[in-house]
Amino acid sequence: MEYFSHETAVIDVGCQIGEGAKIWHFSHIMKDCIIGENCNIGQNCVISPDVILGQNVKIQNNVSIYTGVICEDDVFLGPSMVFTNVNNPRSAVNRRGQYEKTLVKKGASIGANATVVCGNDIGKFAFIGAGSVVTKAVPDYALVVGNPSKQIGWMSEYGSRLVFDENGEATCEESKEKYELIDGTVKKLN
Repeated sequence: MEYFSHETAVIDVGCQIGEGAKIWHFSHIMKDCIIGENCNIGQNCVISPDVILGQNVKIQNNVSIYTGVICEDDVFLGPSMVFTNVNNPRSAVNRRGQYEKTLVKKGASIGANATVVCGNDIGKFAFIGAGSVVTKAVPDYALVVGNPSKQIGWMSEYGSRLVFDENGEATCEESKEKYELIDGTVKKLN
């Protein structure tokens, strides 16, 4: 085996699981999903059919990733965070053909107990605070918190808060990488 799975994990036929991936206790990997190299799927997780996870995606305990969700490389999903895939669910109405897509772009982090309402993409290196409820698209590098979530700032690729000067420039305290803010869009300079 090129990946590790705990003996209590259930892995359906038809999955693609990358080298170095780890699947922990009581998790269920359903058919036709794609899991990239070096992913870590915590305890009691469900990866539904047709979900795509890039490389090095870290999923903490008690997360269900439903059909329609795509996570690019280096995404972090905090404990018990939630994705939805139907905007108007009803027990007596089958809406399986109406699943909405949600794209979580490279390097984004979603905090513990946050909820992402389907159809709202998360930008690259965005940071969703714990307990937030995302009801609209989140820009690249944005820091959002609350219910409903509101943007309160910007984050570096290292996860440090960026403070922009009057020229629209900021330096990450950890990496010393430089960023610029122009017309509400953040870009890394180096």
